[in-house]
Amino acid sequence: MNHLALILALIIFSLTSVAQEDNTKKEEQLANITVVINKTRNNNGKMLLALHNEQTFMKGEGIQHAKEAIIDGKVTVTFKNVPEGEYAIMVLHDENENNRMDFDEHRMPKEDYGVSNNDMSFGPPQFSSAKFKVVSEDITMEIRL
Repeated sequence: MNHLALILALIIFSLTSVAQEDNTKKEEQLANITVVINKTRNNNGKMLLALHNEQTFMKGEGIQHAKEAIIDGKVTVTFKNVPEGEYAIMVLHDENENNRMDFDEHRMPKEDYGVSNNDMSFGPPQFSSAKFKVVSEDITMEIRL
């Protein structure tokens, strides 16, 4: 159970880190990634999202991040100008806006979270199951919490 708490803490840290964009390759094809989250538990707080590559996944650094209000149980966020490559997205419903995941007395998460490809396997999220490929076309995906 302590491993789960540590893993979830790393997820939250990665969601709240400073976004870093690499715009040095101007000749690359860039795409936008639109993330849609439907059916949140409530409209409380904010939705925290972070775009990761394999090097930043679960390491506390995101390539881009967003903090968005929830309206009628829905959130839509677009990560812009993303170079071709493989990425994963992590999401946290930060109900009390303290920029971290909260846990109950048994160290179970009190706030909803999710990753791209909607992999909800037991244990820490894995880049291999959450990754998706960006090419020159824009992408729209739904992430369930």
